[in-house]
Amino acid sequence: MADSALNRDRAIMLCGLAGLSALAWAYLLYAGAGMMEMDFTLTLGIWAVMMIAMMTPSATPTLLMFAAIHRQRRQQARPLTPTALFLAGYLLAWMGFSLLAALAQWGLHTASFFTSAAPAGALLMAAGIFQWTPLKHTCLTHCRSPQGFFMTEWREGALGALRMGLKHGQYCVGCCWLLMTILFVVGVMNLLWMAVIAAFILIEKIAPFGPWVGRLAGLLLLSTGIWLALS
Repeated sequence: MADSALNRDRAIMLCGLAGLSALAWAYLLYAGAGMMEMDFTLTLGIWAVMMIAMMTPSATPTLLMFAAIHRQRRQQARPLTPTALFLAGYLLAWMGFSLLAALAQWGLHTASFFTSAAPAGALLMAAGIFQWTPLKHTCLTHCRSPQGFFMTEWREGALGALRMGLKHGQYCVGCCWLLMTILFVVGVMNLLWMAVIAAFILIEKIAPFGPWVGRLAGLLLLSTGIWLALS
């Protein structure tokens, strides 16, 4: 019976997460053409939807683990509401990043900052170097193996689920924020590059060879940035 309940919870959550991500991607496809004509509020909204679309898939294994642990700890309680609150906390961390990214885009669009190759190259070099730093390693390790986080940071109740999601989201922002800034170089509403970056983050987080893929991507970003800066 316990296995049946876990499988049912997992199926419901996978369908819900897939639906949420699909809706976000559909909205971005619909809204893409008018991005540069938007005011700040709509720009912030677009960044928020982008983070939902790009980061929800890579958070799915952690959400499933959270739901399984909640089911085991409280046999009679369905984990769907606490898991939704955990996801809300996780996305809240990315909404903070979205606010900073929207502010940056608003200022840089006015200044036409990335019309020259040197600033774009500098950003790519920074993103590439970051892939090799201890901070990146620490945050990525947490995102890849959240068991230790749940063992030491578990909090009961609705507020506890929200706080855990927020803290986990902060680790993920620390892991991926510079990768997201690459969108300033390739185009904020470039759906192809959004999909490429989202797929890369998913591989980096869940594949057995993910950390090495991240380091190799760092070398590629660094070399591309140097080429741009010197061109």
